[in-house]
Amino acid sequence: MTALEQYYNKFNEEKRLTRRHGNVEFVTSMKYIHKYLEGKPEAKILDVGAGTGRYSVALAEEGYDVTAVELVKYNLGILKSKNSNVKAYQGNALKLSRFEDDTFDMVLLFGPLYHLFGSTDKQRALCEAKRVVRPDGVILAAYCMNEFCVITHAFKENYVKECMEQGKLTKDFQSISSEQDLYDYIRIEEINALNRAVGLERIQIIAADGPANYLRPVLNAMDNETYQLFIEYHLATCERQDLIGASAHTVDILRKRVSYD
Repeated sequence: MTALEQYYNKFNEEKRLTRRHGNVEFVTSMKYIHKYLEGKPEAKILDVGAGTGRYSVALAEEGYDVTAVELVKYNLGILKSKNSNVKAYQGNALKLSRFEDDTFDMVLLFGPLYHLFGSTDKQRALCEAKRVVRPDGVILAAYCMNEFCVITHAFKENYVKECMEQGKLTKDFQSISSEQDLYDYIRIEEINALNRAVGLERIQIIAADGPANYLRPVLNAMDNETYQLFIEYHLATCERQDLIGASAHTVDILRKRVSYD
């Protein structure tokens, strides 16, 4: 069993997106999923790194043709136990060989890129998503952002000197992760470089959860009306480019680059 599998066997992924801070991410991502599925009621969706099926099951219940791929058997078992119409398989983002080219209208990468270290494997995952999505389809790729990691772990939790001493932070405060850390953190310029390398064109990029993860206890203490106002605030500002990099998660919305050669 890999360290990642051991982690997710203990981490309650099922509850994460139902808690208030996680719900912000879910509501926001679903808004943009629906935006790019508009006019496609019979769309075929591939959810790579589907976890326990929070997105897969919700989209299947809306009538979409959903296929899910999940690496962690424990998560896959929970997904299958929901008795939805999702076609679920064990697999990983680096090799989607069971699927033919140009098969899906939408591909979701809402987890794999958190856990792939270095540009090579990230590029492989994006290339596979690009291969299986149709030319007029879209890819939604989520990332964990560097500044959230530095602000929360290094400064808020007071590990900054330790991180610097251990070489976990560069002089310009770029996080340096290894597989033992489980998560890899990235900046916008690195995401841009990945897209160029793979030949993907950005439609837009959004802050999936904005300040929500900084405000967990505050959100939990809000009354329902105030929390709904926070959701409205976040949805009104999640496309602002001056906020993207400090979000815990971003979603990059992509299509195959059109060639006129």
